[in-house]
Amino acid sequence: MPNIKSAKKRVVISEKARQRNVAARSKMRTLIKNVIKAIIAGNKEDAKKAFTAAESVLDRAANKGLIHTNKAARHKSKLAAKIKAMN
Repeated sequence: MPNIKSAKKRVVISEKARQRNVAARSKMRTLIKNVIKAIIAGNKEDAKKAFTAAESVLDRAANKGLIHTNKAARHKSKLAAKIKAMN
């Protein structure tokens, strides 16, 4: 345990940030899974709607530094290609 007041504060702040990051990462993964579920189900309209939501969250996560920019681009590219390949 930290003894210095500023170190104690950093423990609290870093835990809040960790919880925020966990929630954001979870939301991002859930939205990606929703797109994949819609693709597997063969519902192109639902897939497009889910992709729009996932794209927004991926961009925000990349801008905030939660994930690397290239990772966000890679996810968006793969999902868009799968949606485009649907009949």
